Amino acid sequence: MLKSNWTSRTKRDLIIEVWEFLDCESVGAAELQQIQHALRARFGGAATDSPAAIARVVADEGALLRHPEVFECDRKWREENLSRAAFAAELDFSNLSSAFTSVVKLEEKRMELQAGSEALKDLREGVTAISKDLSLGARGKIIDEAQKAQLEEIAHWLAVWLQSPELFSDWLDLRRRSPEFRKKFGEGATDRNLSN
Repeated sequence: MLKSNWTSRTKRDLIIEVWEFLDCESVGAAELQQIQHALRARFGGAATDSPAAIARVVADEGALLRHPEVFECDRKWREENLSRAAFAAELDFSNLSSAFTSVVKLEEKRMELQAGSEALKDLREGVTAISKDLSLGARGKIIDEAQKAQLEEIAHWLAVWLQSPELFSDWLDLRRRSPEFRKKFGEGATDRNLSN
């Protein structure tokens, strides 16, 4: 994609703007992916429309669709989204023990994904959102102090994971062994070793 300074304020307008910029009569997988990339860059990963939805918008504007490519592109996109949703459902950050298991899964997923891939960017966006939610939850007035401390700790873990994912497992092992952590949460707060 040559351009990144799109002027559209809505997703529909951006879809049309990118399609017009691409200057193509027919639309298939490559064009749909470029439009999705622009949507993701502008509105975030969660706001990306399906290839089929994008195809409907550009078809309404007069584009000819390369239907087999559109169907295949949409099928692959939906499979990836189901896989991401299933992975997200496996994560639990409600307490230190389950959060530890979840960060192990995050680390495994991060190492599985290629650096710079859209899937890795989406994973980072998801972790950023979880971290923000945990920080907000820790400020809540209806939970007890022990739960607030755990939510703050887990949010801190995720912030470190986002800043230095390559160093995270070593940092977390050191953090869990620190006198401050053990005093605050107890000796057996998280028993597993992250490098396992």
